[in-house]
Amino acid sequence: MTPSLARLMRSSIVHVAFAFLAMGSWAVFANRAHPMPAPLLAGVIQGALSAVITLLLKRCIEYLASRFTGLAALLAPPAIAALVSVSVLTLVHTIGGTPEIGRTIAVPLTVATSYAVLYNLSLWRTGKA
Repeated sequence: MTPSLARLMRSSIVHVAFAFLAMGSWAVFANRAHPMPAPLLAGVIQGALSAVITLLLKRCIEYLASRFTGLAALLAPPAIAALVSVSVLTLVHTIGGTPEIGRTIAVPLTVATSYAVLYNLSLWRTGKA
């Protein structure tokens, strides 16, 4: 990998933009059976939420992991992150009038929770949790 490409892959802006585009597109697809502008609004809402979650999730897991010990340090941080994510996603999509909330948040929630579990596991294994 070239140094320029490696730097680009570490860029927070790239990660946030990718999250916005990927999960926003998913939300448009998940709501495609509904009349416009509902799918587009769902896409903008989900894209924005995914961008924010992408930006904050790593820091939140690190903070939560430092507050627990033992098995709780392994289980609690991703569980808390998942509960907060599902609550915020559901609430904001409900307020925004997203027709297919369950389908809309399924993929982003799965990706975010998987990341939280794997990143927290790496912290726990190295004793940084």
